[in-house]
Amino acid sequence: MIGQFLRDKVSWIGMFVLLSLLLLLVAYVDTTIPFNSILYILLLFWLLLVVFLFIRYHRETRYYRGLKDWEKSLDASTLPEPDRTYEYIIHDSLQEQVNFLNKTSTDRQESLEREKDELLSWIHEVKTPLTAMQLIIERIEDAALKQQLTYEWLRVHMLLDTQIHQKRITFIENDLFIEKIDLHAVISQEIRTLRSWCMQKGIGFDLDLEEDVVLSDTKWLTFILRQLLSNAVKYSENSDIHIGSEKINGHVRISIQDQGIGIDAKDLPRIFDQGFTSTIQHDKAATGMGLYLTKKAAKPLRIKVDVSSHLGKGTCFTLTFPKRNDMVGMTGV
Repeated sequence: MIGQFLRDKVSWIGMFVLLSLLLLLVAYVDTTIPFNSILYILLLFWLLLVVFLFIRYHRETRYYRGLKDWEKSLDASTLPEPDRTYEYIIHDSLQEQVNFLNKTSTDRQESLEREKDELLSWIHEVKTPLTAMQLIIERIEDAALKQQLTYEWLRVHMLLDTQIHQKRITFIENDLFIEKIDLHAVISQEIRTLRSWCMQKGIGFDLDLEEDVVLSDTKWLTFILRQLLSNAVKYSENSDIHIGSEKINGHVRISIQDQGIGIDAKDLPRIFDQGFTSTIQHDKAATGMGLYLTKKAAKPLRIKVDVSSHLGKGTCFTLTFPKRNDMVGMTGV
């Protein structure tokens, strides 16, 4: 800020330099004026200038240094107090802008809340005919047609489910209830949901759960597992998906290993990015949201998500759960 202050006062300093040169010129031309006395006077003037600039720097930049340190929290009450005319002008202008931004932000937040509530309401309304469709599909006798319709029903169901969780994930920390979860029951239920899709693709499951109880939130853990299982099914064909669990150093670890197409090494660092889709298999129906939401939902649950993959050989996703002591303070524990 010193450099900025000196650049702002360069006209003053320049004028002082010109006056000093003028005095020196006068003393040089008029021999009756002692040259050494002029040098002494100029030295005193320059010392006074330095002291003057030092005092003015601290007085004039106090408000601006306060603005620089001011947290952009849209809180006008935290603005530094002005004490000079121009500072009052800037202060009033900033207050008006902050008040305007606060009002705009509040209006937009309320609008987003209404849109979210309307969308969630719509999704819940759509689930009613979807349930009716499922009951109708179950009564179809043509096995091939029944399997195809069940698969399409499942796609719609999962898209709606992703939408619900995408809208709720912003408030996930207020929606957690930590409890003991039976992994076998949760995973078996998700496998049953994916059954028609798996039958269509010739995919089976190998379940080997050495540890079948974890501490987590049922809704969100189910969502995470659903995303990883559906991802494994999506990129596999005529093979088995191995699901295992074990306890290592007090941490329960779940692994989901498929034998699908795998993930290119250059894609691995980006698979959890919002909107990212595979570069080796272009699926127009892919949204790039599944793994992004999985990672985002795992964070407040303190679940570590890891992935390893070899192109053409398959992919393994691993969920590492925190120790019980690490869950202290979370809702429901």
